[in-house]
Amino acid sequence: MKARRLLHLTVSVALLCFVSGVSHAQQTFRMRIQAAVPAASIYFDLLKKFGERIDRMSNGRLKIEVLPDGAVVPAFEILDAVDKGVVEGGYAWTHYWSGKHPAAGIFSNPMAGAGVGLDQLSHIAWIFEGGGYDLYRKFYSDVLKVNIEPFFVQPMGPDPLGWFKRPIKDTADFKKLKYRSPPGITGEIFKEMGVSAVALPGGEIVPAAQRGVIDAAEWIGPADDMNLGLHTVWKNYYLQGLHQSTDIGEVIINKTFWNKLPPDIQEMVRTAAMASMTETYTYNVYRNAQAIVKLRDQFKVQIHDTPKDFYPEFVRATNVVLERYAQKDAFFKQVLDSQKNFAKTVVPYWTKILDLYSNLGNAALKAPEKASAKK
Repeated sequence: MKARRLLHLTVSVALLCFVSGVSHAQQTFRMRIQAAVPAASIYFDLLKKFGERIDRMSNGRLKIEVLPDGAVVPAFEILDAVDKGVVEGGYAWTHYWSGKHPAAGIFSNPMAGAGVGLDQLSHIAWIFEGGGYDLYRKFYSDVLKVNIEPFFVQPMGPDPLGWFKRPIKDTADFKKLKYRSPPGITGEIFKEMGVSAVALPGGEIVPAAQRGVIDAAEWIGPADDMNLGLHTVWKNYYLQGLHQSTDIGEVIINKTFWNKLPPDIQEMVRTAAMASMTETYTYNVYRNAQAIVKLRDQFKVQIHDTPKDFYPEFVRATNVVLERYAQKDAFFKQVLDSQKNFAKTVVPYWTKILDLYSNLGNAALKAPEKASAKK
C-alpha cells in the first residue's frame, strides 16, 4: 500500500511539474513601444523588424506592437509614460530627456564627437568597449531614478546639417536664419555660435516651415527627411552636420514589466537589440543613398557641402558648452571624461582609417572621368 501511494504521489508531482512547465512555456507577454518617429520613418520600420525578430525567437511568447509618434503621448513625454507603465516600452533618443538631466544629450549624440572627434562607430565602441553602457544604465537607475531598462538599438548618424530656404555660403549666413535643432545642449551650442535655434518634435517641423516660423531645419537623414516632406518646402540640403555627427536611438522598457519576462526572453531582447544595430547600419547606407539620388534627380533638391568655416566654429562652441556643464554636474563630467579619455586612444587611429575610405571613395569617383578623357 505504501509503495502504491508513493507511486501515485510521484506521478502526481510529475504531472504537476509537466503542466506547470507547459503553462510557463505557453505564457505570452505583450509590449507596446511608443515611438518618437512617425509611421513613415525608416526607423519605425526597423523598430517593427526588432519586434518581429523577438516574436520569432520567442516562438510568439513576446508580442510587440510598435506605435507611432503621438499615438499615446507626445514624443517628449515617452520617458515618463514608460516609467509609469502607461506603455511598456518607448523609442526615442536620450537627448529627448535633456530637460531632466544634461548628461542625457551626450549618450545618444555627443556633439561634434564629444568635442574630440568621435565618429559613429567609435562612439559605439565607447558604449560597448569603453564603459559607456554601464554609465548609460547608471544614468537611468541612479541619476534619473526611473523604473527603466534601457537598450541602444539604432546607430543612425551622422545627421545632415539640414534644409535651408536659401543657400548659405558661410556661418555668418547661417546666423541670419531661425533654425530647428534637437532639444537640450545641441540647441545651446547653436546659440553659443549665434544661431537662433528652436526645438520642435518631428511632426511639427514641416508645418512650421510652411508657415515661415522657421527658415531652416534638421531632422534625421535623407530617407527620413524625404518621408517627412521637407523637400516639398525647401530645396537646399546640407549633408554634413556636426550637431549629431553620431546619433543612436534607444528602446526603453518599463522595469517592472521587464522583470516579469523569463530570463531566456530577456536575452532574446538583448540579442535583437544588437542585431538591430547592424541592420540599422545597412539601412542607413543604402536607403539614404537612394534618397539622395531621388531628391536630386526627381525633386530637384540642391545637395550642398556644409561651409568649411562651420567646423571649427561648431567645435569651439561645443567645447565651451560641454565644459560649462562639466563644471556644474559631477555625473556629466564623469561621462564626458570617459568619452574624452576613450577618444585619446581611438580617434588618432580611427581617423587615419577613415582617411583611407575617404581617399578611396574620391579616387574611385574620379576614375571614370579619367577613363573617359583618355578615350
